[in-house]
Amino acid sequence: MAPSILDSQPTAPHELTSPAQKTVDKKIFPDGIKTSGQHPPLPEYIKPYSDFPKEITGETVWKAEDYKNNPERWVHQFTAEEISELNDAANKYLSDKTPLTAISQDNFKLPNFSTTLKAIRSEILNGKGFILFKGFPVDEWGTHKSAVAYMGLGTYLGYFVSQNGRGHVLGHVKDLGDDPTAIHRVRIYRTNARQFFHADDSDIVGLLCIARALEGGESDIVSSHHVWNTLQKERPDVAETLTKPIWYFDRKGEVSEGEEPYIKTSVFYLEKGPNGRVYSKWDPYYVKSLGRFSDAGIIPALSPEQVDAAQVLEDTCLRLSLHMILEVGDIQFVSNEHVLHARTEYKDYPPPAPRRQLMRLWLATPENEGGWKLPFHDSHEKKRGGIQVNDQPPVCPLDAE
Repeated sequence: MAPSILDSQPTAPHELTSPAQKTVDKKIFPDGIKTSGQHPPLPEYIKPYSDFPKEITGETVWKAEDYKNNPERWVHQFTAEEISELNDAANKYLSDKTPLTAISQDNFKLPNFSTTLKAIRSEILNGKGFILFKGFPVDEWGTHKSAVAYMGLGTYLGYFVSQNGRGHVLGHVKDLGDDPTAIHRVRIYRTNARQFFHADDSDIVGLLCIARALEGGESDIVSSHHVWNTLQKERPDVAETLTKPIWYFDRKGEVSEGEEPYIKTSVFYLEKGPNGRVYSKWDPYYVKSLGRFSDAGIIPALSPEQVDAAQVLEDTCLRLSLHMILEVGDIQFVSNEHVLHARTEYKDYPPPAPRRQLMRLWLATPENEGGWKLPFHDSHEKKRGGIQVNDQPPVCPLDAE
């Protein structure tokens, strides 16, 4: 059986450096670190289905009923002392007029709360893989100060990485009227459409609720390790299909010069090294949007086996998922290693009420700082993963654009 939790606690991000991280121009990347970007896995780390565990055990395997009626196990209400520390750090950061793209633990000090956040980081990486904070004072602080405090808190969990080709390291999940059926070029977070179960291109994703929808837009999460165990019992043929490196993922044009417009990969991997844990990387919108390439004969179309596997995976995730509603001032952090997440379709309030909006962070946790040993060449880099197009600088827009 593959273990699902590390024996040792991860080292905090600021306590180590990554030898793989290249020197960059701080005039372009103020914190001195460039997002690595999307990459295909290294072929030697793609393992056959026979190497995968028949059953995963440990804290990463959880059921919705374990938490549905036990919010004390996954909800953290901010204390007055924690809000005070965030408030003081945010006020100092604003008074120093440092660019938001340069924020780090070194210039956003949380002397006491940082201890709690270190334990939470370990729980996200190696435990159940999620937490919901409540009581973040977004209405009182406003957008700018909330963004500073939110990003500052995030630096204690990982390094922020770019979320799109425009360098957004502070993202905004908001309906901008994009056509959700044009999935070959549209990112679904910019629409009000349902998001199927998926993992983002980072180790941790954070969502801060700024405004709720009139209806819908609710969150579902599921342990991909519980999903794996269920597939092994019910549909081992699907589990095997998902471990094969036969899946193409669209990059939707967010590509650096000289790179291919898609990535060939599998859905379930094993970590590098002995006793590697099962890691999942999946987004059906990025798999089903490749018709322009398959129609031209550049890549194969999805086989009936793959279409069936994708549907079974979605159905299994939905059946096993934990449902939650994010209220204004809630922050959800979720592992992208062993948790898949989704959201329901939503409808906004009519104007002039604000539209549903979540501030989003993608956070990286490199291998040599306690992160998972992923089968990619940038596994040791501080800002592994994310989406980086050429030398696009990082930006922190305070609203969706």
